[in-house]
Amino acid sequence: MAFEGHGGGTPTLEQVAALAGVSRATVSRVVNGSPKVLPDTVAAVERAIGQLGYVPNRAARALVTRRTDSVALVVPEPDSRVFSDPFFAGILRGVSMTLAPTSSQLVLLIEPAEGDDQRLLRYLRGGHVDGAIIVSHHGRDNVLQELAQLPLPIVFSARPLGVEVPVASVDVDNVAGARTAVEYLLSKGRRKLGTIAGPLDMTAGIDRLTGYQQVAEEAGLPQAVAYGDFTAEGGEQAAIRLLDEHPELDGIFVANDLMATATLRVLSERGRRVPDEVAVIGFDDSVVATTTTPQLTTIRQPVERLGARLAELLLAKIGGADLTSPEIYATELIIRGSA
Repeated sequence: MAFEGHGGGTPTLEQVAALAGVSRATVSRVVNGSPKVLPDTVAAVERAIGQLGYVPNRAARALVTRRTDSVALVVPEPDSRVFSDPFFAGILRGVSMTLAPTSSQLVLLIEPAEGDDQRLLRYLRGGHVDGAIIVSHHGRDNVLQELAQLPLPIVFSARPLGVEVPVASVDVDNVAGARTAVEYLLSKGRRKLGTIAGPLDMTAGIDRLTGYQQVAEEAGLPQAVAYGDFTAEGGEQAAIRLLDEHPELDGIFVANDLMATATLRVLSERGRRVPDEVAVIGFDDSVVATTTTPQLTTIRQPVERLGARLAELLLAKIGGADLTSPEIYATELIIRGSA
């Protein structure tokens, strides 16, 4: 019997079945990953698939399995930030490494024009993906509540603000990490402390500010706060405001590394020596932490591991696991020249 597939046309399911000596239904079960096929039969079908170069019709498979073999990584941020912040690169690497051995393809969804949340919700409701990971979400409007209530497996990169239903999430202990940074500044004799906080519509912004405030209050110190947006540009403007209002500061905790690098630049422009006059600590331990002069003391969070765990939990939820609890990872102080 002659078989096409290496230049004579697209091989079919029937041709695979004939070459493997099994029924079309058996080939279909093997292609769809059914556990109800004997190992020898699976091997025979896989040999036939390899010999013929057969490629399963993903659309037809989706009709049978109700799976698309695609998952979404949703980052409701402008593309300029997504592609410039090392945090997102680390999350993406972790997610990709976990999905690589599976059949799942990754779809990246960033903030639509004018913050069109309904467009995003329509896409996720439309059956285009099997599940979604939501990263860097902001507590605005009702979109987080709507995301959490979608009939779709969802995992969040931090606890979503204002969401009333239990959800699966993965994050670090941001409060404890911030406390570690501020306590370290105190241990080095710094007593005029300030912070550049992140946005207060994000869990990380709130929790890292809380950690700073707790330690400053416990130490009986006045608090100096300026707010940024986790970007270098926002950090620069916040550092200018903070130092204009509190030029006496001798220690600054900054809520992420990008804003901390901008703070170092502002201090240098003002002739303030780091760490002799002002000690600076960031948060993330991203790649930029070792590119500054001096190099940045920072709080390390295991970003790639967080991304990998987000993907692991999502795959488990797609497989039917009932996961609705947060997972919290520890942070670590990395001491370099800035403090």
